[in-house]
Order: sequence, then C-alpha cells, then structure tokens
Amino acid sequence: MMINEIDSVDWESMGHAYGPASGVPGWLRGMASADPGTRDEAFNNFYGAAHHQGDVYPCTAASLPFLFEMADSPATPDRGSVIELVLSIGRESLDMDPEGVYFTPDGTESRAHVDALAVIDGRAEAFVRWVRDPDPLVRRPAIEGLCLFLGDGVRAVEVLRGLLAGSGMVERLLVVRTVATVALRDAAVHGAAAGWLDALAGDAAEVPEVRLAALVHRARCAPGEIGDAVVPAAVGMLRRITPAETGREDEASCRAGAEPDVAAGPGPSPGVPPQITAAFEDLERHGRAHAPTTSLLEALHTLLDDRVPERTALLAEQLCSADPAVRYDAIRMARELIGHWRGDHTGLVVLIGGCLLPGDAYTAAAAAEALGSLGPRGEPAREALASYVGEARAEHGPRVWATRDRLVRRAHQEAVRALARLGDLRALPCVLAALDEGADAWRAVQVAGHLPGAAGDLTPRLSRLLAEVDFADASQSMSANALVSALRELADPQTAAALTGAISAAVREEQWHTAATALNALASLGPGAALALGVVRPLADAQDLHVRTAATAALWELEGEAADVVPRLVELLDTHERDEAAEVLGRIGPAAAPALPRLRTMLTAGYEWTRVYAAAALWEIGGAAEAPAVVETLLEAWAENDATSNHVLACLSRMGPAARPALPQVRKELTLLRRSGHFRSISNDEELQAACRTITACF
Repeated sequence: MMINEIDSVDWESMGHAYGPASGVPGWLRGMASADPGTRDEAFNNFYGAAHHQGDVYPCTAASLPFLFEMADSPATPDRGSVIELVLSIGRESLDMDPEGVYFTPDGTESRAHVDALAVIDGRAEAFVRWVRDPDPLVRRPAIEGLCLFLGDGVRAVEVLRGLLAGSGMVERLLVVRTVATVALRDAAVHGAAAGWLDALAGDAAEVPEVRLAALVHRARCAPGEIGDAVVPAAVGMLRRITPAETGREDEASCRAGAEPDVAAGPGPSPGVPPQITAAFEDLERHGRAHAPTTSLLEALHTLLDDRVPERTALLAEQLCSADPAVRYDAIRMARELIGHWRGDHTGLVVLIGGCLLPGDAYTAAAAAEALGSLGPRGEPAREALASYVGEARAEHGPRVWATRDRLVRRAHQEAVRALARLGDLRALPCVLAALDEGADAWRAVQVAGHLPGAAGDLTPRLSRLLAEVDFADASQSMSANALVSALRELADPQTAAALTGAISAAVREEQWHTAATALNALASLGPGAALALGVVRPLADAQDLHVRTAATAALWELEGEAADVVPRLVELLDTHERDEAAEVLGRIGPAAAPALPRLRTMLTAGYEWTRVYAAAALWEIGGAAEAPAVVETLLEAWAENDATSNHVLACLSRMGPAARPALPQVRKELTLLRRSGHFRSISNDEELQAACRTITACF
C-alpha cells in the first residue's frame, strides 16, 4: 500500500504554517486510526498547520496521493472526512491564480496549488466511484468533487442524474445543486441541464423538497430570467412539505436534541468573561441549519435580492410552515431581511412573535433573540413577548431566569431582554431578580439601561455591582464597561458616586479604557455631578490620552469653563484623540472660537472621519460663515465612506437651511431600499432616515 511509502517522502524539506512538515506523516497515519480521538486530533492538526486557513503548501500537495488511497480503502474508518479534506484542498487550489507564485511562511516560492490540482485531476475518476459508494458520508462530499474535477461536463451530469433515485434527501438535494453548478461551469451542458431542472420542478410525482431544489437551481442557472411565477411556485412547494416528509434519517432536529435540555453545566473557564463564552456559543448556534431546504431557500433569497415584497411573501410562508425546522431557520432569514432592507416589516415581526411558543423553548429562544436585535422594529411583537415572559414565570416560578433547564432559561432570558429593549416595564421583575441573585446578571445589565422609568430600582443595584468589580482583574473589564454604560443610559443623578468610585479604581489599576468610559458617563450627568470635580480635574493632565480627553470633556460638562477647557482640547487636536476633541469643541460652540484655525486645517486630513468631526465642530463654532466648506467636506466624506453617513446627516440636520446643497443627495438616500448608516444596523439606519426627513422638511 502507498501509505507504507509515506516515510520515503522528504517531509522535513517542506514546511507548513508553523515550520517543518515532519509531523505530516504522523497526522496522515492518525487519520486512518481506529481510535476516534486519534483521528480527530490528526485531522485538526492537518487543518491547523498543513492546510492552515485554506492555505496549500508543498506538504499539502504531497499528502494528496495518500489521502486518495485512504479514501479508497474500505479499512479507513472515516472515509467521508478524508474526502472532505481532499475537496477542501482542491477547492482552495482552484480559487488561487493558476499562473501565480505564492510564498510559504519561510519565504520559499511555491506553486503547490498547481501541483495539488494536477494530483486531483489525475485521480478525478475516484469521485465517480465515491458518489456510488453505499456510505452517504462518502457520497456527499464526492458529489461536489465530481462537479469540480471531472473534466467531462456531459459525463458529470449523466452520472449525477443517475444518482437521484434511491438516494437520501441530503444527497438528492446535493445532486440537483451540483447539476446546476456543472451547467454554470460548462456551457456545453447548460441547455440540457436547464431542461432537466425544468422537468424535475414540474414533476408532480416528485417530493416537494426536490422540486423546490430544481426550481431554485433552475433560477440560479439564469438569474436574469426569474419571473413572477417563481415565488408562488416555491410557496406552493413549501406548503406540501410536512414534518413526516422531512423526518428522514439525515435531518437535523431543531428540537431539544440540537441543544441539550440539561442542567446549566460548568460555568466559563476562570479568566474568561461570560460574554465571550456566550459569543462563541452564539456563533456555533447561528451556524446550524435545521431543515434540508434551508440552503435552497437562502439561495432563492439571494437570487431575489432587492425584490423585498416577494421575499417577504416567501418568508411569511416559511414562518408558517408545518415543519418546525423550516420555521426555525426562517427566523434568521427574516431577521436578516429586516436588518438589510427598509420597508414595513410589521407582518414578518408578528410572525416571528408567533414562534414564541411555550412548548418549544428552542425555537422561542431564536425568535426572542431575533426580536431583541430589531430594536424599535420589534414593537409589533411586544404583546407576544410579554405574554411569553408572563407564562414562563407562571409555569416555572419567579426564578425562571436562573432555571437549570438550559433551553427554558435561554428562551426566557432572550424574551425578557427583547421586552426590555422596547422599554417595557413588564421585563423589570425578571431584570431585578437577575441583578439580585447574580445568575447571568450580565445579560440583565446589558438591557437595564433601556428601562429609565425604573431608574430608582435599577441604579442602586447597578451601582452595587460596579462597586464589587475587581479592577485589578482585567477579565472583569467587560462587565465594568457594561455596568457603566447601563448607568449612563439611565441618566440618574444618583449614579455620580458610583461612577466616581469606578473612575478612581480604574485609574489606580491602570484600566484606562474603563476609566475613560466612566468619565464619559459621568460627564453625561452634567453639573449635577460637580462634586466629582476633585477626581476629574487631575485626570485632565493624565498621561493616557484617552483618559485625558474624557476628563477634559467631563470638566466642560460639569463646570462649563470654556477658558480652561478649550486650550486643552486644541492641544489634543494634534494627537490621535483629535476626533473626540473636535466633538467636544463642537459641543462648546462659539466659545471654542480659538480652535477654528486648527479645525479648518483638519478639513484636509487624509482620514475621512477626521474631516467629518472637524466639519461638524466648525459648524457648531463658526456657524453660517463656515457652512460652504462644511457641507462640501461632509458630502465628500459621505461619498468616500458611507459608514460616515450618520454623523454627516446628523450635522446636516442641525444646519437647517444652510444644508441646501446637500438636498439632492439626501433625497436620493431616502429612495434607497437597502439600509445604510454606520455598520448598517437597523437603529443607525432609522436615525439616518429621521435626519434625512428633518433636512428635507426645511425646504
């Protein structure tokens, strides 16, 4: 066997991401081990070093003959994973420039991607064998490999079509998708493949999932020809899909099996903030697909693009599907549509709220999380959220926030958080219980600031938690910053003492970012926090520029002495804190006139954000005399980087009639369907549109 010749390869002369490739033969042997742990370690090591982030090194190409032999051998325990590795190497090699020369980490020139493709192309017939293998885990990656590496497109389509009957659902859907992919790669088979897809989509004897796949991938073959009948046809096929039809051996459950309905288990590792642990859990969760049709529907939504009414109709059907897996995956798609496109999404929000079913906590958690991400756009689901929260408390008791049932706990917490983000005080009892009992209190802290009407109850609790932070422990900085942010949002004058204490503690432990965040929160309280001046004033001369800028801004807000503050801010305009300093100068207004010459110079800065901050400050300080330069600068920055749009439009809206030259661009913005604004978030886009309407109302 070839594997016995593995030591004849000069692996030491080759390298991978982390040095000489001497470990590769051991990893290859480990992939064929009978021990699952050994196999996992071997694959992880190979992916992590010899195929690091998709890179193809000489040792990667040299491994391919051995990988092909392992995939062909019935004695290999996990042939499917071996073929997936071959496929990954081949796919990455195809994406690289065939004429290009790349370099290994040690600086050696490499054309390993060309060598890898030569090996795979020379063994492409193996994919024909593998797609007919009795093991579905072997067949699935082989189907895509057949498309990519069998040079004869006519034969590839013939082989693929022969696989359709008798295969499992996952393979059948892969076959349909891969036929379309071959058609897109090879014009010689495009017509025949498109005709086969048309016939399959219209075959009433075929199961609806396969017909839907044919419909979608036929549209993928000619996206410019998508007619008005495609979405109604897709809706009709979705209505024929039932749980019984999708309940095959290869379907992933969207119920408790996908996330164990067990006790909470161990907490996060020492030194790891719980927010970080939760973020990784969310990444894993959001990557799941629960229904075989999910990738099809995602592809159809991508093809439909800006045809929002049709996509909305399709999503409405998905959210009402008889198949719980289809409904679950539709929640994420609806969330993405609402997040990316403007319009009236009331109907979709109501349907997401309809997924808050007490009997299905797994789906309810996804629905509540989606609603929480929508901000004010989640308003149509307010009563559904309140009802879910109330029913959970009635069924599981007032301590349901901390229940040991993982699914129920997460669903309840997400519903409470979504309700709180709407400013609904019906979330308050759960938030207070979380803060008092300490279980997942950080989740409650994140939304406490949205309940200013309950500041009297929340401020003492948040202040207590902030006082308990150990600023010597850097891992607690995220919690400290979240507490400071919540107190700032509540805007309760009673927070001044807690914020002042946090500033002193953070400075003592050189936690400069947290100190600056707390200074900014203190400044937002205005003159009512003047008792903190004894702590703030020395920090206006701090060595850390971030702290110095925040302290200087706080001096202005707490005592309003421009003569003291403006020179300090002008000096900061020559540092990397210039944008923040310009913003404070703008808040001071005409009394900051000594800064005008330096601000005018900043209008020529290379960084568009600096120009935006300078222009906004110029308007606030100099008024109408600066208007022409300000408007010109803002519009140029907006055109250069639309992430500046919120700041640009906020300034233009304050300028009133002086913003007339911007009117055409502002009106154009209001005609766009796709959301704009910083990070393209819903809240930023809503603010942007409001600013645009304010501007147009002036004319």
